[in-house]
Amino acid sequence: MNTLINAQIATACEVRVTDDALALDLTDGRTISVPLAWYPRLLNGTRAERNKWRLIGDGLGIHWADLDEDISVEGIILGKHSCESQRSLKKWLEARATKHRQGSKARSPRSSHGLRRVARKGFDASKSR
Repeated sequence: MNTLINAQIATACEVRVTDDALALDLTDGRTISVPLAWYPRLLNGTRAERNKWRLIGDGLGIHWADLDEDISVEGIILGKHSCESQRSLKKWLEARATKHRQGSKARSPRSSHGLRRVARKGFDASKSR
């Protein structure tokens, strides 16, 4: 006896990320939660980065642009962990650390002497001597 099963994976309609879990509300009424440790990029992201997600493919997946992470709802339902290699994750973490170091230097309002730079409206250096 052959039985055809037309299984349709539920889609996500809401996403919540805590410090230790990723939870999805599904369109079929279920809520599913998995450990954040399954997804190292989410685990290493800031709270703000984790909360900046969007549904993709009509709720078939979730995308985090700031973390360069995409996770399928089907994968979560089936209990699949991130497949990212340790080498790839290490490279991403190093690039992220470099970016944050460069970003903090660029945003610093202090000069190389440690003094705060002050912009003066209408100030002309040639007239100050």
